[in-house]
Amino acid sequence: MAGVDEPREVVGEFRRRELLVPVVDGALLSAEAGGIRWLFAFTDVTALERFAEARGEDVPAWVPVYGARLLDQVVPRVDGPTGVAVDAGSEAGFVLPPVTGIVPDRVAVDTGESAA
Repeated sequence: MAGVDEPREVVGEFRRRELLVPVVDGALLSAEAGGIRWLFAFTDVTALERFAEARGEDVPAWVPVYGARLLDQVVPRVDGPTGVAVDAGSEAGFVLPPVTGIVPDRVAVDTGESAA
C-alpha cells in the first residue's frame, strides 16, 4: 500500500481497507503456489482489470471485502494454508502470507514470533 513501509503498518492498512475480491464461477479467484492457496484482492478496479487482462481472462464479478474480514473470516474457512495476494501483477503488488500476526494463529503455518 502506497507510502506504508513497516510490516505492521502494511497489515494494519490492509485490515482497514475495503478491497475488491474477484469472483469466478461463484468462487473467490485464487491460485496455488508453493503449497499455499493465494486469494487475490485488489485495491481498485483498474488494478483488477489489468490483472485480468494480463491473464487473458474475464473477471465477471467481484465483491467488496474489508481486509480484516478477509483475513479473520475468509482465510480460516479455506482448506489448507491460505494467504492473500494484493494487486497481483502490479508494481505495487505484495503478499500477506499465512503466518502469525497476519492470519489467525489457528491457521498460521509458522509457530515462531509474529511476522508482522
